[in-house]
Amino acid sequence: MKKEIIYKASEDVKLHIKHWQNWLRSERRYSEHTVDSYSRDLALFLNFIEQRLQKMPNISDLQDLNIRDFRAFLSYRNDKYIEKSSIARELSTLRNFFKWLKRRKILQNSAISVIRSPRRAKVLPKALDVDQTFNVIDAAGDVYKKEWQGLRDTAIFTILYGSGLRISEALALNVGDIDHNNFLKIKGKGNKERLVPLLPVVKENINAYLAACPYRLTNGDPLFLGARGDRLSPRIVQRSLEKIRTLLGLPDTLTPHALRHSFATHLLAEGTDLRSIQELLGHASLTTTQRYTDVQIDTLQKEYQKARLLENH
Repeated sequence: MKKEIIYKASEDVKLHIKHWQNWLRSERRYSEHTVDSYSRDLALFLNFIEQRLQKMPNISDLQDLNIRDFRAFLSYRNDKYIEKSSIARELSTLRNFFKWLKRRKILQNSAISVIRSPRRAKVLPKALDVDQTFNVIDAAGDVYKKEWQGLRDTAIFTILYGSGLRISEALALNVGDIDHNNFLKIKGKGNKERLVPLLPVVKENINAYLAACPYRLTNGDPLFLGARGDRLSPRIVQRSLEKIRTLLGLPDTLTPHALRHSFATHLLAEGTDLRSIQELLGHASLTTTQRYTDVQIDTLQKEYQKARLLENH
């Protein structure tokens, strides 16, 4: 049962919050989970302001908040050792709420637009080396008693690594999408289409899986099926990789997305230019793809350190 959200604010503010929540649901089409997260972020802020002002804030109080008030809230959250990504999300919620109030001509507070989001720690994609990648693909058949399920996962891992697909993109494929062409048309985030390479080994592994699959599949049916014949869930693939992690002694960073990261990192190591990798991955921005440059540098530094240790022994 969800904990009730308590807003320490005047009744007029609470009424506007209800209208804002309804707008998030009906106009922005946000899920209940997202609306709940936004609401809790806003409650945190209002409860902080109530303590700061020593009274329940009303609309006039919210309009009079200055840069120091907003910065004080960010400092308060930082002092609680809240992750920067969470603080950035909370600030985004506040911007959303105050922007909504401005559009409704309820109040105008320009101070919040001046506040910058905290810099998030740079998280490098976790890629496997080439040997580890092929070991993972080879181990797919070792975690299932039924051969067809092992062949299915082998095909999935191969297309994630061989074509750089997201797990959602791979599991959205239907029978007939894989034809005799050497490229596959993928609809990614934002319904943006891209062409990705379809290596012979990918088609071979998919055909091996289809030949062993106990379900009769026709064009338009889901390509990858679960044990009951429904479209395969990403969670099943994640569990399969969890077992393989234990089997091969690999770190927790081995996820379906790690195979996609490995695809990009290995291409970069072979001299493929960033723009081409961006198109293959379907990244909207080249900045996202540039993370793989950092991955390669990080890998080279680790290899250098290993070589130095060997020299010293």
